[in-house]
Amino acid sequence: MAEQTTDPALDQAEGSATMPGETELMNALKSVYDPELGLSIVDLGLVYGVTAEDGRVIVDMTLTTPACPLGPVIKQQAQAVLTSNFDNVRDVDINLVWTPRWDPRTMASEEAKAELGIW
Repeated sequence: MAEQTTDPALDQAEGSATMPGETELMNALKSVYDPELGLSIVDLGLVYGVTAEDGRVIVDMTLTTPACPLGPVIKQQAQAVLTSNFDNVRDVDINLVWTPRWDPRTMASEEAKAELGIW
């Protein structure tokens, strides 16, 4: 009986590549900007969580307001960034959540707070 070996390049070619981790996904999402504020959705604290498994990424996020007119644009950009930056991401679900309510004083990064004039 021949010994079987695993070739990482072959595994990736067959679609069994490792999914990106939370840090990689969040870093990619930093390139998505709120068009009205001109700041990253990650730095604004709009992304509450992200998970990946079996080619699917789930993003739990909110918007600055439930009536945000550019919500569909932000969702489309997030989906495009994740599917274009990671070959093994085939599907992206964006779950808009409203609890907890977004509060830039507690959720935004220090850089975003400075840009927004929050001390």
